[in-house]
Amino acid sequence: MKIRHAVITAGGKGHRRIPLQTASDVEGQSRTALWLLLEEARAAGIESVRIVVQPGDEAFYLEAAGELSDGLTFVAQDQPRGYGDAVLRAGRSLGFEPFLLMVSDHLFVSLDPARNCARQLVETAEEYGAAVSAVQSTHESRLGAFGTVTGPLYGRAAGLYEVKRVREKPTPTLAEQELMAPGLRPGHYLCFFGMHVITPAVIGILAEQSEEAGEEGLGLSPALDALASRERYLALEIAGRRYDLESRHGLLIAQLALALHGKRREEILASLLELMIQR
Repeated sequence: MKIRHAVITAGGKGHRRIPLQTASDVEGQSRTALWLLLEEARAAGIESVRIVVQPGDEAFYLEAAGELSDGLTFVAQDQPRGYGDAVLRAGRSLGFEPFLLMVSDHLFVSLDPARNCARQLVETAEEYGAAVSAVQSTHESRLGAFGTVTGPLYGRAAGLYEVKRVREKPTPTLAEQELMAPGLRPGHYLCFFGMHVITPAVIGILAEQSEEAGEEGLGLSPALDALASRERYLALEIAGRRYDLESRHGLLIAQLALALHGKRREEILASLLELMIQR
């Protein structure tokens, strides 16, 4: 299986402006969040990127993409029918090819010096020929913000799990009962990282579930839960960190993470220390 395409979802009313925000990359260059996501995808070997947007937003995203706009196309989501609906529309537009899926309200910092987060995920999916979700060990206090998976370790690869169950934003009580995974600290669970490799089987399940979707719209987690009962579906614990731009002070925290990951780490730390002393 070869992953040539990526999809970035940005059609939600609460998310549409987040990728247009500006931050400094690890080199100190001013970039939009969208530019950083496109760079993440291209460094993973992705050839083309589709962005799911609300009609009329295309020009804003083209401008935010800058010199990375080559190969960029758009899929319109004219009604807020849910995250799963955005993924289904994108999958159909790609002719049911597998693709890298990224949310537009996260930024990622890899702890692997040789591979960024998206490349870690793409290479795993290509090696095993299966859908793979990136996950991160997450404290139970944050379960309300993420989908959560569980399953046994898969093979000998470090941090690779075979998913048996997926639950969207579970309570800590439900997580303790159903979602504990081997190798994690007490009170921690495998939560979605903000990127997946989606296969045609997932798109087929979304198409089935779309016929019964209610007012809340079509979700992705129920489709992934159904996938786990039909065929091999994996979760990879990424060597990296995700930063939710929509959370409180999200852009600030993401900016600090990017800055501290760059060559001017010591300079940034000294400036932060000086700022704390001044207070």
